[in-house]
Amino acid sequence: MKMVHVSRSRLGLLVWASTATISTVVALVSYRYLVGQGPVPPNIAANRHFDPWIAVHAAGAATALLLGPWQFRPRLRVRWPFLHKCIGRIYALGCASGGLAALVLATGLSSGPVAGAGFAALGLAWLITTGLAVREVLAGRIAPHRRWMIRSFALTLSAVTLRIYLPLSDVFNVEFLTAYRTIAWACWLPNLLLAELFLWRRPTSVLFAHPVTTSKE
Repeated sequence: MKMVHVSRSRLGLLVWASTATISTVVALVSYRYLVGQGPVPPNIAANRHFDPWIAVHAAGAATALLLGPWQFRPRLRVRWPFLHKCIGRIYALGCASGGLAALVLATGLSSGPVAGAGFAALGLAWLITTGLAVREVLAGRIAPHRRWMIRSFALTLSAVTLRIYLPLSDVFNVEFLTAYRTIAWACWLPNLLLAELFLWRRPTSVLFAHPVTTSKE
């Protein structure tokens, strides 16, 4: 049993490290929109609300993507609770600004209402899950807070899955507009489903074995 526990711990650490690495790379690349450097995909440049909303969205989403993985490290929560709180507040602000900007950008897409609805739904779900996570922690309900944070970060990771699916559509020679309209939904719905399956398969007592010692964050 001890060997199984160690193996699961190593697997969990590997998954976390891989996620953190990919998230960091995507976040750092996304910050280019703040300084106007690097190529801009034609469909993004064609957005009617590109300026200034793409910079607002990129800043918020990239910051959430960069900081999000560290909120799931038990040692950070237990040993440095103040740092955990600070990172959490910045993460929530990133989600809020990124999500609100996503709603604006979704109305300016040149790829049609299907893609616009997909990205708008993502922005709304992102705001709701993060908002509920904040509400729960302010009420001192730590376990529900962490469950909502898992859902929130699953949606934050849509920035990663989006960048995986787009090149795959080229590999399989799928016409761009068709692919983009599908990816607008596929980049986040499976993420949320996987988060729900993860939460369903793990009892609260196991998932949150290292509670934060304070009642509020």
